[in-house]
Amino acid sequence: MHVRTIVPASLACVFLLAGCTPAAPPAPPDTRAADAQAIRDLETAWSQSAATKDVDKITSYYADDASIFMTDTPVITGKANIVNAFKPLVADKNFSLSFTTDKVVAAKSSDMAYSQGKYVMTYTDPKTKKAVSENGKYVTVYMKQDDGSWKAVADITNADGLATPVKLSTQKPLVPMKAK
Repeated sequence: MHVRTIVPASLACVFLLAGCTPAAPPAPPDTRAADAQAIRDLETAWSQSAATKDVDKITSYYADDASIFMTDTPVITGKANIVNAFKPLVADKNFSLSFTTDKVVAAKSSDMAYSQGKYVMTYTDPKTKKAVSENGKYVTVYMKQDDGSWKAVADITNADGLATPVKLSTQKPLVPMKAK
């Protein structure tokens, strides 16, 4: 073979192979805003579910392998253990829990997100047997599940200080004024 035939044939093969290279797949759509809104909506519903004192409903937002990190408590891992931890809380006649979301960040990959916010929890102090209120902040990490739902996989709370006694209102009820 001559060099004159090898060079053009080689160049033809290079161009032919370059044309066979598959194009890069399009980038997946950026769903971060929708994912963040889904987390905000979920947390609103979750906070409202605390008023029901229904343990199964309150803990339904956790993944099966979730961990919770509560003030003055060892790490609790696994949904069954989380349910057992919540049972005495919701059985307390003074129990209430509410939280507000301040920030949500969703990953561009659309499979993970976290939220930050504030919470207020009222419960009966085991030592004094009186109602106390705890204010604090939280960080919750979420993973998107196979069915597209979001579940908490790590829920971290941090009290702002010691729980304080709930102040009972000392204000007298309003009495309608008599007409003159």
